[in-house]
Amino acid sequence: MPIRTFAAIDVGSFELELGIYEISGKYGIREIDHVRHPLALGKDTYNNGRISFELVEEMCDLLNKFVQVMETYRVRDYRAFASSALREARNSQIVLDQIWVRTGLRVQTINNSELRFKSYKSVAAREAEFQETLKTGTAIMDVGFGSSQISLFEQEVLVSTQNLLLGVLRLSEMTSHWRLNYRAVPAVIDELVENELYTFKKIFLKEREIKTLIATGESINYMVRRGMKEKMRDRFTAEEFREFCDRLVTMSSDEIEEEYELSYDYAAVLIPSAILYRKVLEITKAEFIWAPGITLCDGIAAEYAQENHLVKFHHDFEGDILSTARNMAKRYKCNGAHIREVERVAEAIFNAMKKYHGLGDRERLLLKIAATLHDCGKFVSITRGTESSYQIIMGTEIIGLSHLEREMVANIVRYNIQDYAYNDVILTTDLSQYAGLDISRREITIRIAKLTAILRLANSLDRSHRQKLSDCRISVRNGELVVTTAYRDNIVLEKYSFDQKADFFEEVFGIRPVLRQKRGV
Repeated sequence: MPIRTFAAIDVGSFELELGIYEISGKYGIREIDHVRHPLALGKDTYNNGRISFELVEEMCDLLNKFVQVMETYRVRDYRAFASSALREARNSQIVLDQIWVRTGLRVQTINNSELRFKSYKSVAAREAEFQETLKTGTAIMDVGFGSSQISLFEQEVLVSTQNLLLGVLRLSEMTSHWRLNYRAVPAVIDELVENELYTFKKIFLKEREIKTLIATGESINYMVRRGMKEKMRDRFTAEEFREFCDRLVTMSSDEIEEEYELSYDYAAVLIPSAILYRKVLEITKAEFIWAPGITLCDGIAAEYAQENHLVKFHHDFEGDILSTARNMAKRYKCNGAHIREVERVAEAIFNAMKKYHGLGDRERLLLKIAATLHDCGKFVSITRGTESSYQIIMGTEIIGLSHLEREMVANIVRYNIQDYAYNDVILTTDLSQYAGLDISRREITIRIAKLTAILRLANSLDRSHRQKLSDCRISVRNGELVVTTAYRDNIVLEKYSFDQKADFFEEVFGIRPVLRQKRGV
């Protein structure tokens, strides 16, 4: 297989980065050049809510230089993403348009769950080390400039992940307005961090044992490269790392700048970084910390290689997404046996109808997530379950899903019971932000209708919540979707519900579902 040259661009809250990679099945993913330049977009967004024209000018000049580097390496393909600083700016669409006009680069804003999943993939790309680490209790702490993410693993599977508005640039900017003596700042940040982590610990951590904390993000890279360079390694005991953090916290930004030969802006964010990592080590009681030194650009390259089948990953990323959805369902006291059965049957119907629905693997994943979460709203209101489910899903980031995909799942669940409103499906996602995605609102509405029809039918086949039809076989024959079961006892509830849902299924696909119960001799 020929080597493909790929470029990844990260328009971050604190700096712009360009990674140039060579990707091949034989050699994997190899970074051949990396360019970064400080540009504090986040200062404008977090303080003023918008990005100034002066910063847009500077950003476009830098991106044009990136384009020149890409041309030098004869880059075949690229992906460019922007995170919270650009995503949250009021004038984000104007800025994105200016980037396209002035540089020819299509930059796509991504939500937090997409960004973290890309970073996670870059760690997983180091497969041998990653899989070995996961054999014991593991957490990933991804500290960003706008927010931080903590992900927990159990038996080599991602079980929960939570975003916290504890970005180091946010914290640094916040403290700069207080005009405190630098010696008083760490104690105040420590209080803020502890308050945020208290709820996380109570809900998600509980009695979970964590042996290794995987630390990612730009700040940890600087901490290890500059502050712990004498160690010449990327794994440390918790005590070694804690001692380094304790030392950083006692220093001023000026002292850090001088001792570690950093710019003042970088030095200023190391103090909140040290406080964050120190506090997470404290609440998790992790024994070791691994800082693999990855960047978002590495994650972008890893995802590109995976999606284009250039490199094979052995880790089950789809399984991670489903695992977090299942743990979310568990948190909202869903009936585990019922949702597993609905998920199984929904997937079986999806596979049987493959020639008729024209959907792909990603839509199958969204269907399975919807099946898993379709009853979560009953935790809030039994009588308004689907509406509450919609609100819960829309209010909860699901790792690896874009905002659009999460909105699709929420609508599939909402219309599981409600009449489907073809012209009134609520879509808040701005489709223009998905650069290169040729899709219309109408197409999204139709996809939601197809997946809703499948979920409704699957749900009806376990109307009693007793898994009576767990043996059912599903196939399309003579223009009908035939569901056959050998269950001999009463299935009145299932038959009645199935007939109710069959009309909408036929309306969407033009194929009539039929439920057949074999009779014993």
